[in-house]
Amino acid sequence: MRFSACLLACFYVALFSPARSAEVQVAVAANFAGPMQQIASQFEQRSGHTVLLSFASSGKLLTQITQSAPFDLFLAADQAMPARLVEQHLAVAGSQFTYATGKLVLWSATPGLVDAQARVLLQGRFQHLAIASPRQAPYGAAALQTLNALKLSYADKIVQGESIGQAYALVASGNAELGLVALSQVWKDNKITSGSAWIVPSTLYSPLRQDAVLLIHGQNNAAAKALLGYLKTDQVQQLIHSWGYTN
Repeated sequence: MRFSACLLACFYVALFSPARSAEVQVAVAANFAGPMQQIASQFEQRSGHTVLLSFASSGKLLTQITQSAPFDLFLAADQAMPARLVEQHLAVAGSQFTYATGKLVLWSATPGLVDAQARVLLQGRFQHLAIASPRQAPYGAAALQTLNALKLSYADKIVQGESIGQAYALVASGNAELGLVALSQVWKDNKITSGSAWIVPSTLYSPLRQDAVLLIHGQNNAAAKALLGYLKTDQVQQLIHSWGYTN
């Protein structure tokens, strides 16, 4: 009995020892920086694995992946880029799924500047409007779709950031009075965290369905597979919703 108990104890020590932990490198669309940092922290505490996060525009991350950057997972801001990687055999077929659907918001760091009718935008009462690069970032493409749907042309007032993170920074720093940014950047626990905002009606732009995919580099990485599964749990989905996303 003592011998059997000893073997059992050794088994559990081996199973949960640090030697069994792994590292996962994740390419994450800039709009998802806030929730992903929170998710990664919780996952590390629960699993013992280490999560390394890289944030940028989806287009920039896609380029890095096609150039052999050693990412294990890709959390994009659209569905097309992960699908392209599957077609190019750079991602595992059948692993792609929608982890969140984002929303666009007109935001100013100045309280009261943006009202419920978005009059400051409609009337052109501003000098600079920040958006993400439409070529590199799906949220940038959604911003242009919104302006076109509203029949607004502000080419001389638009300033572009490479990613939605840079577009947000332009507004937060005061270099642009307004920005069409991701709701998740200014939303937490069912409210706008600062400044003033107008949530853009979803009818004005194509749905921002954001897909994750397991990359070929991570197909044998236990931590990558575990994190991908963790994103699908009810607990994580509730967390994602608290940042203004839907499914």
